Amino acid sequence: MDKERKAKDDEATAQERPTLKTLAFMTGLGVTTVSRALKDAPEIGAETRRRVQLVAKQIGYRPNRAGVRLRTGKTNVISLVLNTEHELMSFVSDIIYGVTEVIADTPYHLIVTPYSRSQDPLDPVRYLVETGSADGVIISRTQPNDPRARYMLERGIPFATHGRTDMGLVHPYHDFNNYAFAAEAVRHLAGLGRRRLALVTPPVGLSYYRHTVNGFADALSEVGASEVPFNTVSIDHSIEQIRTRTAQLMRRDIRPDGIISSAAAATLAIVAGIEDAGLKLGRDVDVVSKQSSELLHLFRHELLVVNEDFRLAGSELARSVLGWIGGAAPGSLQSLSEPKGVVAYRRSD
Repeated sequence: MDKERKAKDDEATAQERPTLKTLAFMTGLGVTTVSRALKDAPEIGAETRRRVQLVAKQIGYRPNRAGVRLRTGKTNVISLVLNTEHELMSFVSDIIYGVTEVIADTPYHLIVTPYSRSQDPLDPVRYLVETGSADGVIISRTQPNDPRARYMLERGIPFATHGRTDMGLVHPYHDFNNYAFAAEAVRHLAGLGRRRLALVTPPVGLSYYRHTVNGFADALSEVGASEVPFNTVSIDHSIEQIRTRTAQLMRRDIRPDGIISSAAAATLAIVAGIEDAGLKLGRDVDVVSKQSSELLHLFRHELLVVNEDFRLAGSELARSVLGWIGGAAPGSLQSLSEPKGVVAYRRSD
């Protein structure tokens, strides 16, 4: 009986759901005209398009995805592929916010496709492509020679990468200029009189590792400072690992008086390690860190920060994918955000 009741309820819901015929009846227009008006077809007058879209919004009309796919071959889905173990919640929420802000007034919907450390990063992309589950894909943790990008290019799947590749292949991307970030951080620390600098890098295999390291090295040469090697951790290590190894580094006779961190979460551990070693932030050592949310100064006001806008990244990536789906040349859908300088909050005496 329960199954029969559920089937009847589902049938009733389907019958109550507004359709193109409902819209046509309520606007006094033909079904074809209504359909084209919803798609912003230029041959339909602007006033008619506005009226149809307003009525559709008022009655809660939503296209039937299965029907759309049968008619057009499209899913009206953009998939954001994320590593669930390495991506921090601030990154995930901001990227999602930026993507949804752009697609809100389009027929497209966002789905998040997660994968774990134990999986090949190509697996979720291959699944999306082979099952036709999305019209466009956004990937992060981009590698210089990224097999996911090559795979989708070979199959003509619109996509965008958060970060750049170095394969000699043209595709949409949005990136933050990590070379400039590291160089600006070095110059700022040098301006404070810091001469022995350490860098907590991104993971070695990712594209922005090389950008960050190159910016750091070039700026060290420029200002005449020296590097204190700190290659036992990256920002992918656990908070406890970063804390422990920072404390060990800061207990050495030759220790850094300036540290650059590529992520805010790692910075929390770096500061804890500095304090474990009995040193004071802002007096014995300065730290410049990237952050995506303006929170680090609430943790320690002595911290120096460079802001990276992940909401902007999400917006740019969504525009890139939609642009490629709409027929724009992939090479015209690339963007690079520049750091806006090192921000210093109130410093202690």
